Amino acid sequence: MASVPLAAPGILKAQAADTIKVGMPTILSGVVSILGESSVAGAKLVFDEFNAQGGLDGREIELITRDSRAKPEEAAKTVRDLVNGEGCNIIIDAEASSGSFAVQEVIRGLGALCLHTVSEATPLSADPKLHVPTAFRSARQGIHDAIGGGAYAAEIAKEKGLKRWVTCSPDYAYGRTTTAEFMEYAQYFNGDIEVIGEAWPKLFQPDFTEVITRILQWKPDALYSALWGGDLVSFIDQANLYALFGQMETFSVNLGDYPVLKAVEQLPEGLRSGNRYNKSVPNTPENNAFYDAYVANSGSLPTNWSWENATGATFIVEALKEVGTDDPNQLAEAIKGRTIQSPFGVDGTLTMRAEDNTLVGYAVGYGVTTPQEPFITDFHTSSWDQILELEAEWKKRQGFA
Repeated sequence: MASVPLAAPGILKAQAADTIKVGMPTILSGVVSILGESSVAGAKLVFDEFNAQGGLDGREIELITRDSRAKPEEAAKTVRDLVNGEGCNIIIDAEASSGSFAVQEVIRGLGALCLHTVSEATPLSADPKLHVPTAFRSARQGIHDAIGGGAYAAEIAKEKGLKRWVTCSPDYAYGRTTTAEFMEYAQYFNGDIEVIGEAWPKLFQPDFTEVITRILQWKPDALYSALWGGDLVSFIDQANLYALFGQMETFSVNLGDYPVLKAVEQLPEGLRSGNRYNKSVPNTPENNAFYDAYVANSGSLPTNWSWENATGATFIVEALKEVGTDDPNQLAEAIKGRTIQSPFGVDGTLTMRAEDNTLVGYAVGYGVTTPQEPFITDFHTSSWDQILELEAEWKKRQGFA
């Protein structure tokens, strides 16, 4: 009698289950909980539609969320529990960069499929030493925003004579790498730019008085910041007390999220903000439809984390449809190099680049703040041809290619 090959026990368990279990560690408490909640809402919007259409031969996706409390060690423990205890072969890692590197190493050992949906620290997917075949990034990548933002900042700097720059970004992997990358490309496009000071507040620091005072003492022409979420709201509210934004041009890559813009007590006019999520970027019927559906389902406004998690969920759904199983290795093969239709792509599509398992083709650019809706105007979209060309050169210099 011919022998019958045996599937791995974890896969047998998953295939025998009534549901396809997807685990999601994210931040559901503390000052940035609204972003974690928006991650859940973004993924759930996609999964609910999949389930309503019959799922995978009747098997629906069950999204199991856990609060990491923004602690890397908790994120790592949670992923182990979701895979080993809950039977999740698929993980949506909706963790900030501070936790995503820890999650990556857990995935390396467990072999589950993982979509990093919010971590933007470039090395996570750019550094081949960190590569895991079943792990992907469906979020922005810092180097992409740095090239696009650096080109934009250099142009404004030439127009306005902004030579003396300072930075203020959170003191962890994302803040440091993103800031270094942005300033590298601002200087690449404009050799007159000089960095005269750097401030590194701790993540989730409540009081920015000392940082603001130091920035004002430097007397810069321009400020770049990678602060985000509640930290960015606190910084702007406190900086307004010192009239900081009237004394320098400000470039804030993470300001353009609806909840952040609405949470600031008095949003200054004329700050230059990177796009995060905005229903007019891209200004298409599909993006407007996503906005309307998201608000109707969640009762809140979408964030950058919303579209990134919706994107990760879409890659999962499309791969499930193709392979017909939640086997992590088969799903990974189906996702690698895949292009999906998406309201968030500049040409209506997004691609999971095969060479490094990272997302390309999303809207990158900067606009200018206004206190009333739409909050960001005069949006400038960056060229992906330029981004990809300079990214390839950057990877070679880093030894990543």
